[in-house]
Amino acid sequence: MRILFKSFIKNILIVILAFVGIMIVFASLFSSSTAPRDITLNELANKINSQEVTHITVEENTVTATFKDGTEGTTKKETEAGLSETLKNYGVEAKTLQQIPLEMKDPSGWKLWMNILLPSLLPIILIGVFIWFTFRQARAGASQAMNFGRSNLKLFSPFKDKVTFADVAGLKEVKQELIEVVDFLKNPKKYADAGAQIPRGVLLLGMPGTGKTLLARAVAGEAGVPFFHISASEFVEMFVGVGASRTRDAFLTAKKASPSILFIDEIDAIGRERGAGVGGGHDEREQTLNQILVEMDGFEKESRVIVLAATNRPDILDPALLRPGRFDRRVTLDLPDINDREAILRIHGRNKSLAKDVDYRQIAVRTPGFSGADLANLMNEAAILAARENKTVIEQSHLYEAIEKVLLGPERRSRTLSTQEKEITAYHEAGHALVAASLKDADPVHKISIIARGQAGGYTLKLPIEDRYLHTRKQFLADLAMTLGGYASEENTFKDISTGASNDLAVASEVARRMVTRYGMSKFGPITFGKTQELIFLGKEISTERNYSDKVASEIDAEVEHLLASAHKMAKDILHKHKEALDALAQKLMTEETIEKESFDALIEEFKIKPTTFSL
Repeated sequence: MRILFKSFIKNILIVILAFVGIMIVFASLFSSSTAPRDITLNELANKINSQEVTHITVEENTVTATFKDGTEGTTKKETEAGLSETLKNYGVEAKTLQQIPLEMKDPSGWKLWMNILLPSLLPIILIGVFIWFTFRQARAGASQAMNFGRSNLKLFSPFKDKVTFADVAGLKEVKQELIEVVDFLKNPKKYADAGAQIPRGVLLLGMPGTGKTLLARAVAGEAGVPFFHISASEFVEMFVGVGASRTRDAFLTAKKASPSILFIDEIDAIGRERGAGVGGGHDEREQTLNQILVEMDGFEKESRVIVLAATNRPDILDPALLRPGRFDRRVTLDLPDINDREAILRIHGRNKSLAKDVDYRQIAVRTPGFSGADLANLMNEAAILAARENKTVIEQSHLYEAIEKVLLGPERRSRTLSTQEKEITAYHEAGHALVAASLKDADPVHKISIIARGQAGGYTLKLPIEDRYLHTRKQFLADLAMTLGGYASEENTFKDISTGASNDLAVASEVARRMVTRYGMSKFGPITFGKTQELIFLGKEISTERNYSDKVASEIDAEVEHLLASAHKMAKDILHKHKEALDALAQKLMTEETIEKESFDALIEEFKIKPTTFSL
């Protein structure tokens, strides 16, 4: 009703504006450039008698007189009498009037008709305009309603921002899977001769930013066949049956253009496991999923449409969607390793002005765990930093700074610390770095800083020597000790603790509990505790079911406490043993605020610190 009311008000305003416009037009038509002044018949008679009138025009009852000075005057004569008779009554003799040119005008046809028709036609015209606008909007609404069931498919243009597999670094096995799909569409006979069937669907699985959508664009650029793309969320509307109708329309459009590819992005929006939603089997999303299942593997077996889909939540997809015959291929995209990261950096650096001494390898070493999107953001941030300094070339220092900005946020140099807070922060970060340098299984320290970034008052940047996909128990123990190094340093130095270690304690507690309950790295041996329950339609973990007794829960808490206490003791022992090195490192941090890897390594060599193994 509110929308209709707004539409009604809009139409009224349009009609009023149209009426004002018409009145302005007619006013301009009927008005002359120099409007004659109004005079009385007595004044006209006096002017005629004094021979000041040069011309008289009579049009119906209107008398227009032209005077010697070029001005004009108008008056009205009597309706029943002629002009001569009227002026005679005001003392003008017939002989005097005969000396003045007299012109009798008949009213023009268009003015006559306007005077007759305009008063009656204008309201009809305005009402007609109002009705026309109303019906036009009604037609538009009806057309939109009829198009509810139409899918908003977009056809990819291969000539605009074309992307090929050459623009995708790494992912060799993934690209091979997709190259076969493209080749299948280009050369179907080669595979048909070998008895191979075209795959119905390819599902791209991977963490956000790993390049799923980029790969889909590369397939579009390589395929040479119609490539349609749509987001899964566009299928579902608030009206029942719209999603299923749009699904039918999308597949019908793709089939008409076959051989073709239909790309559905973020398919988990409609592909979640059935029976877990609020609406049960009558949920609109489930009806849409049912239609997709039928379209992908129904009675029609000769369809030459390949469905390409992407998701980062394969764990919540319906099993019927994942079975062979629908998604025959599931392609997993991992985070890039060091070589892939270097290749990705080179691709994103192609259109940027980089200094000649920029070392992509060093940037790749410092970015373990970065996705392709993170690396693209890193290169863009480096370009912004260079522009901020009014430089036209991106230097290595800009790339290093961009890494920390992406990881932790921008520097907050305006955050002023008191002398005491600065000292606490310096000893805290020095404690992290010194414990890491003293343990064999800890990652090497690359940078220490007491300049605030994001939510952190300071930070110690440690990075693994090589890409790591598995973690051992010794590595976890070393990480625990290193994480608690700041807490232990404050304790040893100031005989007090601050709130600066709150995040460290949360991280350490979570790691220790996972070691006990998930990884079997405790006295309990090879067993896990707890079962995570998840509501699929919410798409997140909400609770953990306890599958153990209260006695075991108490023992788990004790084991977690034991791991944290052991790591805490190890950190305190290391810092107590290397007290001089801790003081020297903290003082250097207070002076320089930032210490790079080379400077840190030189300092610990002076104190002959050798890495040891932490074991319980």
